[in-house]
Amino acid sequence: DSGGAFLPLQADVFPDREHFGRIFYNQARMSSQRIPQIAAVMGSCTAGGAYVPAMSDETVIVRGNGTIFLGGPPLVKAATGEEVTAEELGGADVHSRISGVTDHYALNDEHALAICRSIVSNLNRRKHIPWDIATPQPPLYDPDELYGIIPTNNRKSYDVREVIARLVDGSK
Repeated sequence: DSGGAFLPLQADVFPDREHFGRIFYNQARMSSQRIPQIAAVMGSCTAGGAYVPAMSDETVIVRGNGTIFLGGPPLVKAATGEEVTAEELGGADVHSRISGVTDHYALNDEHALAICRSIVSNLNRRKHIPWDIATPQPPLYDPDELYGIIPTNNRKSYDVREVIARLVDGSK
């Protein structure tokens, strides 16, 4: 019937940024920080998942495979009695030519990824990072010692600081 939520309790699913609403919270935060959002719809985006491509800055949808809708064909049939295919309800033609939810129409998955690469290559990125970048330093402790620190039994505890000391620059 839906993307997985028990519909009579849907008010409890999206209440705030600590529940399923976290997806929307994170996407809104990234948008406010001017982090570009690119969505490639290569399958079904149903229910809450339908909002993600709609909230993205650029959305690519694949013909014959990508769909975006709040409720799929079984839900439409149960609610209205109308029989409709996923493609007719929320496929590439619907969202690229009629609703305007998507920005790019892809012929297949490879084409969708090529479009995404093109979008990324045209982002207005800075060529120079304005931060000082430190010269890498090896850890003070030999990384091969990790094999003796991390137990093979994943139920046995270990000191994660010993792991970090063998991974990070200068063991700091």
